[in-house]
Amino acid sequence: MTSLNDKLEHAHEIVEDSNPTNNTDFQTIISRRLNRRSILKGGTGLTAAAFFGAIPLVGCSDDDDDISSPIGDNGNDAAIPAQGDLKRPETLKFNAVAHSTAETMTVADGYKAEIILPLGTPLMSGIEDWKDNREQSAESFEWRMGDNHDGMWFFGKKGNAYDAKASENGLLVMNHEYVNSEELSPFGYYVVEDKDAAPLFRNRRLASDVRREVNCHGVAVVEMKRRADGKGYEMVPNSKYNRRVTSSTTAQLAGPVAGSDLVKTKFDPTGYQTRGINNNCGAGLSPWGTYLTTEENFLGVFARGQDASQLSAGHDYGRVRYGAKENTPGSRYLWHTPDAKDATIVDEFSRWDMTAAGANAVEDYRNNFNTFGYITEIDPFDQNSISQKRTAMGRFAHENCAYAPVEQGKPVVFYMGDDARGEYIYKFVSKATWSNSDIGGGLKAGDKYLNDGTLYVAIFNEDGSGEWKALVHGQNGLDASNSDLPFNGQDEVLIFARAAADVLGATKMDRPEWVSVSPITGEVYITLTNNTNRGVKDDQPLSASNPRSYTVDGKRSGNENGHIIRWAEAGGDHAALSFEWDIYLFATPYDLSAENLSRLSESNDLSSPDGLYFDPRGVLWIQTDDGAYTDTTNCMLLAALPGKVSDGTTATTSAGQQTRVGMAASNDNIKRFFVGPEGCEVTGITLTPDFKTLFINIQHPGNSWGAVAGGSIPRSATVMITKEDGGVILAESFDSATSTT
Repeated sequence: MTSLNDKLEHAHEIVEDSNPTNNTDFQTIISRRLNRRSILKGGTGLTAAAFFGAIPLVGCSDDDDDISSPIGDNGNDAAIPAQGDLKRPETLKFNAVAHSTAETMTVADGYKAEIILPLGTPLMSGIEDWKDNREQSAESFEWRMGDNHDGMWFFGKKGNAYDAKASENGLLVMNHEYVNSEELSPFGYYVVEDKDAAPLFRNRRLASDVRREVNCHGVAVVEMKRRADGKGYEMVPNSKYNRRVTSSTTAQLAGPVAGSDLVKTKFDPTGYQTRGINNNCGAGLSPWGTYLTTEENFLGVFARGQDASQLSAGHDYGRVRYGAKENTPGSRYLWHTPDAKDATIVDEFSRWDMTAAGANAVEDYRNNFNTFGYITEIDPFDQNSISQKRTAMGRFAHENCAYAPVEQGKPVVFYMGDDARGEYIYKFVSKATWSNSDIGGGLKAGDKYLNDGTLYVAIFNEDGSGEWKALVHGQNGLDASNSDLPFNGQDEVLIFARAAADVLGATKMDRPEWVSVSPITGEVYITLTNNTNRGVKDDQPLSASNPRSYTVDGKRSGNENGHIIRWAEAGGDHAALSFEWDIYLFATPYDLSAENLSRLSESNDLSSPDGLYFDPRGVLWIQTDDGAYTDTTNCMLLAALPGKVSDGTTATTSAGQQTRVGMAASNDNIKRFFVGPEGCEVTGITLTPDFKTLFINIQHPGNSWGAVAGGSIPRSATVMITKEDGGVILAESFDSATSTT
C-alpha cells in the first residue's frame, strides 16, 4: 500500500504542518469539563435541540424538493438560472461503479467519458502539438495547457458576454496547480550539484526547465463550442479568449494589503503589483460572473536563507507560521537556482528567493512571499484585464472559495478552507450589499464586494455549536501588544491571517479543503480530507469536530480517511456570528467497521474526500485524493443527496470521542459515479447550465493515461462526461428531465 504521506507529497509537493498553537486542545479541555451525557440530555442548559442544529433553512419552501429557483427566492435568477420543472431527486437511480485499480477510467452505465485538453495542448495555431520527446520550448507553454488541471468553471457565453443560461458556447476556465517535472522536461527532473555553493544553491536547475514549470502553473481560459453531434464540446482554435495566466503574469494587489510596506519589493517598490499566480488549486465562481482562483501551496516555490537577524522577531515568526523556515531551499522546484546570466527577464529566478539580503525590502525579494496566498479574481471575458489578488479575504493556503446564495440588499458571503494539517476555516462578509445589477460587472464588481469586508475564522465547540470571530485590527487582541507577532494594522492581520486566527482561538481542523453551499438548505459543507497527526501529536488532540484517530496495519495513523463537516448559520443568515454543525459523512473503507460511522457500503465507500460541488439541483458531487485505500480502488467521483444538519444521531468513535453524525449512507443517497485511472487524483468539477455535460479533471495519472497516440508519457487532462443519448446528467434520478431552461 502506498503510504499516505508519500502520496500526498507527490500530489501537492508539500503537506504543511506549521501550526504551533494548542487552540483545539484549549477548547477541548474547557468543553470536556462539562458532562457530555448531560449536554445531550439538556441537563446543563445546552439542549439537545441546540446540539442537533435545529436551524431555519435558507431559500426553502415547505417542499424541499422544489428547486425551480435553486438559489432561493431572492430574485437573482440570472446568477444561477432556473431549471424549469426539474425536481431534486429522492433517490439516485444509476448503477454504482465498482471499485477499480485499472489503468483506465470507468464511468456509470449509460455515460461516456472522454479525455480533452491534456497537458501541452496548444491554444493557438503555429504551436506544435505535444510530442513524447517533450522538446517543446519553455516559452511555448505560455500558450499551451498547463500541468495538473484542478478547479474549473464553465462560463456560459452569448455573443461576447457572460450568460449564465448559455450552453451552446462558453469559456472553460481551469487551474494548473503544480507540475510533474519528470514528465514535463526532456531531461526529466534534472539537477546539477555544486557542493561548494551556498546552502540554497547546492542543487541547481536548468533555466529552461524552471521557465517551463513557471509557465505550466496558473490558469487557462479556453473557449468551447458544442460539437456538431450535440454531445459534448470542442475547443475553439485561435479564439481571442484563449489565454494563459501563469506564474510570470503581472497581478494586482487589491484591498487593505495593497501598498503595505510588507508587500513592497524590488519588482514594485510601491507594493501594488506582483509577478505571477501560483499553485492554483480549487476555484470558485463569483455571483457577478468572474473566476476566483486560489493560491494554495505557494510555500513550495520559495527559498529562504539565513536572515532572521534582518527581520523583526514578529515578522520572522510570521514567515515560519507559513512554513518558511531559515535555510530552506523550498521543495523540489528550486526555481531560484538557475544562473542569473540565463534569465530572459529581470530577476526571473531571484524573485523566488525571499532571503532578506539587501539593505532594505525594495532591494531584494524578501516580501515577495507575502504577495502570494490570496484569492485571485480573473475576468475570463476581458483578455486584457489584470488579475486581482483580493487581499481582504486573507492570506493562507486557499483550497477553494464558494459563495452563499446572494440576496438583494444583503452582504455577499464567501467560505474558504486553509489546506494544511491543523489549519482553519474562514468566511468573508462583504461591506457592500448585493445588487442584481452587478451581474456581468466584471472586475469592477469585484472591487465593490471583495476589497472591503470582514474576514472571520471558525470555532467549533464540543456541544455542536460554533461561532465566527472577526480578524479585525484592534479587536480580540489583534494589536501591537500581541507577543508572538505584534499586529500594527489590518494589512498585517491579513498577511499573517494564520497567526491572527491563532490569537482568536480558532479550531484546528483536519486539512480543510473544498467548500460548497447547498442550494436547497443553504448549509455549508467542507471536506476535511485527512490528518495523520490527529490524536498522534499533542497539539492536535481529538475533538468532537475532528473525532477520529485510529490504527491501521498496527501503526497509529491519525484520521487517515477524512470526513465532511457541515453547518447551518443561525437564523439562516450567512452573515451570522454563530452556527450549528454536525459531521455529514465519515469516509472509510466499508469493511473498516469500527470507523464506518456513516454505514458506507462497497458501492459508496471512499477515502480522503477532497473536491466538493453542489450543482444547482442540490446534487452533491464528492471527489477523492487518496493514498490510503488505493490498493482497493483508484480515486473517484461520487454523487450524493444530503439531508440537513440534525438528520442523524450521536456516535462514539473507536478512540472514545463522542460526536454528531448525519443520517446513514445508503445506495439511495450516495453512489460511486466514476473511478479514475491508476495513480490519479480526481479533482475540479463543473456542469454546463443545461446539465448535459460534466467536466472533471485528472491529475498525475499513472502509466500512459492521457498520452499521445502511441506515446507513453502520462498527462493530466480534463475528462468530459456526457450521456450516451445526449440527455441530462443524472436524468434517470429525476422526476422530470425534459425541461432544462
